[in-house]
Amino acid sequence: MAGKKKINRRKKATGRTQPRPQRTARQAEAEGGSPQAFDRRSMDKTMADIGRLLNEQEFESIDEANAFMEVMMASGGPPAFTPTTPLEEAQELMYEAFEARGRQRVRLARQALEVCPDCADAYVLLAEETAGTAREALDLYRKGVEAGERALGPRFFEDNEGYFWGVVESRPYMRARFGLAQVLWATGDKQSAIEHAQEMLRLNPGDNQGVRYLLMLWLLDTERDEEMAALVEQYRDDGTADGMYPQVLFAYRQSGDSQQARALLREAMKWNPHVPDYLLNRKRPSLPSGPLVTLGSEDDAANHAFYALPLWRKTPGALEWLATRVGG
Repeated sequence: MAGKKKINRRKKATGRTQPRPQRTARQAEAEGGSPQAFDRRSMDKTMADIGRLLNEQEFESIDEANAFMEVMMASGGPPAFTPTTPLEEAQELMYEAFEARGRQRVRLARQALEVCPDCADAYVLLAEETAGTAREALDLYRKGVEAGERALGPRFFEDNEGYFWGVVESRPYMRARFGLAQVLWATGDKQSAIEHAQEMLRLNPGDNQGVRYLLMLWLLDTERDEEMAALVEQYRDDGTADGMYPQVLFAYRQSGDSQQARALLREAMKWNPHVPDYLLNRKRPSLPSGPLVTLGSEDDAANHAFYALPLWRKTPGALEWLATRVGG
């Protein structure tokens, strides 16, 4: 629309919670628990509805846009959205699926694919809920990535590189690609997993999904030191256990008991002092209990140690050094 000013709605992920790889319903059942009570992906619907509504307006300033938002939210939120394309209809079904429980989730996902085979989120949910083997999960996540690519189109990737997650339409694709990367790693295709993770960070360096945290561990595991050094530099201000403790281990690998390694450990312990207890087996690491944890908490420490402990164990002298530095 001529004369329309676009309002930048990009926002880097911050706050007291950090995304984690999700447990599937099958994993939860096997662990004697139940699937998570709230699927945060359902929140995308409100954001998508608001985004569509804002794109229909012609704001002269940020203040005008904010005033519009205040009035809209005070009146009960954005108006009901009526899908106009098969993909929009399928995605609406997926928002219902994210809020549903049990078999209803799977039924809605399959219905979404009947409406539109380009619905990436449907493949993601089916991979989480129905895949009985890694091969089945791999196939579903691949189909999700391909569906997302078709739905978005090549021009979308060019126009939105650098802040992908900020455009809600990209999120089903990004979820499918993150799932694919994790299954590729689990099945031994480490090179492909790393390439997917690196490409996701190129598209969305703000990294709202926490891709960098797994990538740090993957690069440490494969001893790709130059790429690890570049990743650490890119996210040097990361104040999380997942971001800081891999840097500590990397520094120890590079220079042993150096001033840099000691300084990084001190800084890491400011953010989460509980991690060494789990790495040193003073407390037992556990499987992630859900998709969100409180930064700096013991759950945060246990979750990090669950993934990182094998790397500390395979680094000669690292755990002994850690025990010496933290005492206790």
